[in-house]
Amino acid sequence: MDLRTTVPRSVREQLAGYVHLPRMIDKCRAVLAGTQGEYIYPCPMDKRLLELVGITPEQFQEAVRTHPTDEAVADWFRKAAAPHSREEIEAWNEGFLTREPDDDEKWEYFKQLRDAIDPTRTDIRAWADLLDLDERRPVPRRPAPAAPGRQ
Repeated sequence: MDLRTTVPRSVREQLAGYVHLPRMIDKCRAVLAGTQGEYIYPCPMDKRLLELVGITPEQFQEAVRTHPTDEAVADWFRKAAAPHSREEIEAWNEGFLTREPDDDEKWEYFKQLRDAIDPTRTDIRAWADLLDLDERRPVPRRPAPAAPGRQ
């Protein structure tokens, strides 16, 4: 995958039950090919998923290098990952997709990024939505934020 000319899959896409896994595969494949452009593997979002399942970035990279298809990587991932119930995975997925900046400094950074992409989208508060907006995927309008000052 050449991320200098295209974007990775959305963080919302699932594989083996986990959101973000297909995107992480895309970024890892690009790193292995030297075509990652401005994308980073392993980024903090990648590390969050890998930490949940107890896999190191190096182990994942080796699995992507030696398993040529998404399904082969997914099979490896299922076997290598720490076990979690379906409910635990679904709760983690939801939290991952709705995660917002967790301090004032990160909120300021988030707002700078968001406003550079589309200053009218003050409804966007989650990192997953910001990625989709940046990569020109449709992002539904959200209800007005509850916390003043974090728009």
